[in-house]
Amino acid sequence: MKYALLALIPLSLLAQTPEISAERIRAHTKFLSSDLLEGRGVGTRGGDLATEYIATQFALAGAKPAGENGTYFQPVPLAGAETTPDGSSLTATTGGKAIDFKWSDEFVGTTRRQKAAVDFDAEAVFVGHGIVAPEFNWDDYKGADVKGKVFILFTNEPPSQDAKFFGGRALTYYGRWTYKYEEALRRGALAVLIIHTTPTAGYGWDVVRSSWGHEDPQVRLAAGENALAFAGWLTDAAATEMLASTGHTVDELLNLANTRDFKPMPLPIRIHGHIASKIREIDTRNVAAMVPGSDPALKDQVVIFTAHWDHLGVGDPVNGDRIYNGAVDNATGCALLLELARAWAALPNKPKRSALFMSVTAEEGGLRGSEYYAMHPIVPLDRTAADLNFDAFEPYGRTKDVTVTGAERTTLWPLVQNVAKRFDYEIKPDPRPEQGSYFRSDHFSLAHVGVPAFSIEEGNQFWGKPANFGDEMFREFNSKHYHQPSDEYHADWDFSGVEQIARFGFALGMDIANQPHLPQFLPGDQFRRK
Repeated sequence: MKYALLALIPLSLLAQTPEISAERIRAHTKFLSSDLLEGRGVGTRGGDLATEYIATQFALAGAKPAGENGTYFQPVPLAGAETTPDGSSLTATTGGKAIDFKWSDEFVGTTRRQKAAVDFDAEAVFVGHGIVAPEFNWDDYKGADVKGKVFILFTNEPPSQDAKFFGGRALTYYGRWTYKYEEALRRGALAVLIIHTTPTAGYGWDVVRSSWGHEDPQVRLAAGENALAFAGWLTDAAATEMLASTGHTVDELLNLANTRDFKPMPLPIRIHGHIASKIREIDTRNVAAMVPGSDPALKDQVVIFTAHWDHLGVGDPVNGDRIYNGAVDNATGCALLLELARAWAALPNKPKRSALFMSVTAEEGGLRGSEYYAMHPIVPLDRTAADLNFDAFEPYGRTKDVTVTGAERTTLWPLVQNVAKRFDYEIKPDPRPEQGSYFRSDHFSLAHVGVPAFSIEEGNQFWGKPANFGDEMFREFNSKHYHQPSDEYHADWDFSGVEQIARFGFALGMDIANQPHLPQFLPGDQFRRK
């Protein structure tokens, strides 16, 4: 298999690429996803062990410390809020009837006020998708005074097949739940409840429950800073029960939300919540290592390679297992990053620009580690050429295709196409654009501040496998293992495809590092550097 793989790569490229090993990637993945690391929770012993391991591997590779005070660590100060189920309640009063929702089975969420006890009591207002997008002539708020109310809304965005209107099938940032909470706060919401449906969210309630049933790492609030009393989700069934006495249905509200002339709709419902939480200050960290470039004029510029090290830690048991190991998500990406750093540091002749390898924290809590880096960059953003991100690889062998969603928005696109051709990769579009993957991983934090950034992902056409194999394996992982304790390492995994992705990312990174000019988002793109 190894020699068949090498035959696909031009000799000119092999001459400048140190060996990249599937077995080393396997070994890192196995350790990082072991029970000893207890799911790599942020601000936990397991997370500290993971970051120490990653820093040690960077040091062994010969990559220099790029963190604070000569270390490999960039501190990321966060506040953790973990809802206490037994002490928390959510009640809707409507039609003279009080409906008490059950934690986990019917609602989940956290306070953003970073207090041990938060109470709220207010009228509910339905705000559609909760989107204000002037470029699409869309405003769900229409100037209505909704301050101090509990906002009820849907995630996702108005359906479209027109690429110029909310991206067509592709989800834009307006459709992400993170945006919903941000915009609701700007509009004066007291609390927000997102009605979950599998089609609008792109995943089932089990994913919401497992993701929100853990500690929520948040950026620490400044003195006097406002925040939502509660950012939460309701199941479709719970919302149906709540709406029954109002004469509305979930489907009816969703249809209304999908129309341009929608206006905020007061609901004859009063929502009361008492949210008890365990609050703690979290001192977590990004792990950063640098390999200096060779060109005197360009070595102060960098190409960044990122992968998040965190997962969900120890949580609610599923089939008796409480450790959310995160083997695919994202021990594989971290392992690949470590192998890239080792290979880059081993180059006898370094590329012109420097390379910054960074394993970031708190991705699962909303891209917090990469967001912090974007606000506190080690190398100024105007000297950052690109970020190549690696997040969650299913080790089932080599693919014929690769996905680089977002690369087409940048001046790097011809270069990406050229490198893909050299590796005999067919570039495939995002197979599930409606899930908004571009906004769900750490490259987005860099893109948001103008750095050309995208994730490099496996395609779904596997060599030697049936045409539908990749789609079937994705569906199985997404429905059974994503954000579940069962995302564990398997000894029979085939890492040859992860090795090939690493080689592709390495070659692309080298070409970017040797480009004469800094890349950009294309003219007119919303993320183009100002």
